[in-house]
Amino acid sequence: MTRVVLASASPARRAVLRAAGIEPEVMVSGVDELAIEDGLAAEGRTSPAELCVALATAKAEAVLPQARAAWPDALLVACDSVLDLDGVALGKPHDAADAVRRWRSMRGRTGVLRTGHCVARLDRVGVIPSTGPVWVTDVASTLVVFADLDDATIDAYVATGEPLHVAGAFTLDGIGGAFVERVDGDPANVIGLSLPLLRRMVENLGVPWTDLWNAVERGPQ
Repeated sequence: MTRVVLASASPARRAVLRAAGIEPEVMVSGVDELAIEDGLAAEGRTSPAELCVALATAKAEAVLPQARAAWPDALLVACDSVLDLDGVALGKPHDAADAVRRWRSMRGRTGVLRTGHCVARLDRVGVIPSTGPVWVTDVASTLVVFADLDDATIDAYVATGEPLHVAGAFTLDGIGGAFVERVDGDPANVIGLSLPLLRRMVENLGVPWTDLWNAVERGPQ
């Protein structure tokens, strides 16, 4: 069995892994996301895909020393999501007023939820020469069609506080799920982690996906 270390405080990402039979160890990165965004902008790298991969990688790098010390044979997984609306990356709203503005621009429209994934084999980090690939990064993208909400509904939703804590100011697995008309692609990616993409990345690192199952109830053998 290969242990998974999740570099995220997101309960939704942890729940997605749990539902797939994986109980991860959780380490919160505490990275300064705004500083990373500003640094990428200064370099002219402003695409939502570049941003979410850079943030996921920064999260992985932030917890790597502690994770490797605690679980040297584990896989380190980090993710970060942004809503791509007309090529602009929308992360968590700054405040309630920002969330209201977001929803007024999103309503009745289609965006793309992009989640950057970064996975590392801790048993290969720092090994020279390495016995195989050490890091892999990729992006999962899912189309999201938003309901055409009136102002009163937007105000009521923002007042719940939920939109303030999630990328794009909406959720699929919470109160905001009623305001998503349709998704085209992996719905779990909208929650924050794409299981099919993660499986491919893990296998590209030479680890069978089934080796990660530590929370699967098995029948009589």
